[in-house]
Amino acid sequence: MSGWKLAGIGAWLSTAGMAAVLTLGCGAALADPPQQPGDPAAVDAGPIDAAAPPAPAELPPPPDPFAPPPPPPPPADPFAFPPPPEPAPPAPPVPGAAPGEPGAAPGEPGAAPGEPGEPGELGVAQQGAVPVAAGPVAGQNPEPFTGTAPFLPPSFNPLDGSMVGVAKPIIINFQRPIADKAMAEQAIHISSNPPVPGKFYWMTPSQVRWRPFNFWPAHTTVNIDAAGTKSSFRTGDALVATADDKTHQMTITRNGKLEKTFPMSMGMSSGGHETPNGTYYVLEKFPTLVMDSSTYGVPINSTYGYKVTVQDAVRIDNSGGFVHSAPWSVNDQGKRNVSHGCINLSPANAKWFYDNFGSGDPVVVKNSVGTYTKNDGAQDWQM
Repeated sequence: MSGWKLAGIGAWLSTAGMAAVLTLGCGAALADPPQQPGDPAAVDAGPIDAAAPPAPAELPPPPDPFAPPPPPPPPADPFAFPPPPEPAPPAPPVPGAAPGEPGAAPGEPGAAPGEPGEPGELGVAQQGAVPVAAGPVAGQNPEPFTGTAPFLPPSFNPLDGSMVGVAKPIIINFQRPIADKAMAEQAIHISSNPPVPGKFYWMTPSQVRWRPFNFWPAHTTVNIDAAGTKSSFRTGDALVATADDKTHQMTITRNGKLEKTFPMSMGMSSGGHETPNGTYYVLEKFPTLVMDSSTYGVPINSTYGYKVTVQDAVRIDNSGGFVHSAPWSVNDQGKRNVSHGCINLSPANAKWFYDNFGSGDPVVVKNSVGTYTKNDGAQDWQM
């Protein structure tokens, strides 16, 4: 009986061993696909003996039934920040797109300034943007006013929302005279886009002004914050008239380009009526105006007296200076000076000037005699 048992056990082991060999051989054939030609990971290990039995697989040791269970994972920190998201992969370049165009590959590192794809380059939507200075400029403060106002709410000229010429100063009128002018200036914050340097100057104890050192740029936005009372205005085209007494011609430029040239006649030397050199600007306009020398102390019936009705009169100072139509001096315009100080133009040219020039547009007189220094409230560009 015992012999039969031993023989049976041996036969059973022989059968199990053959099954194990067949099973492990199939598994190895599925797990190891044939190597491709040129595979860098392939190693020439010589021919494989298909009849050789494979090495027995190493099985992990059984778990220890008496070992303590592993500790649980620590609880999540409720105050921990979530991990940052993975960056999205860059979009593939569009065939044929130039560098810097939508869908193109990034610009070449180290590209010269202005080349397409450079960081900070103005795109199509930014090309009309107005450049802004990187830092503060003299006389301007773009920060809003905070604190206690040192004066009552003032009034402004230009009016809020208006459009003016590039020579227009900011005029601030206080309700009462200001004793501490420096404190008042600190409470007035002027800013513009683009920023331009400028300065304060006082005309009276109850009026302070601010103007840029040079004309405002065309199409500038200006903001005023006077201790919390605010206003804003903007400039239009840079329309500048230059009256040259040497040539007796008025040239007019718009945004730096010559637009008109008019023959003119300015103040005659007889009686000291020369039109002084200086920078004037348009104050107001009248389609029809009576000019009377007696209003400034010269009798009408005297040698230099007059009383005449003129058309298209544009005031450029507060001392009687105008640009106006003068049909009686057309033959002198472009040749000699015959006026009492005004700038005479032909009716057609005076009409064009009247229609195009407005508040704050500058008129520059040069190559004449003397300088415009009268304290008449319009001498801003001589201060």
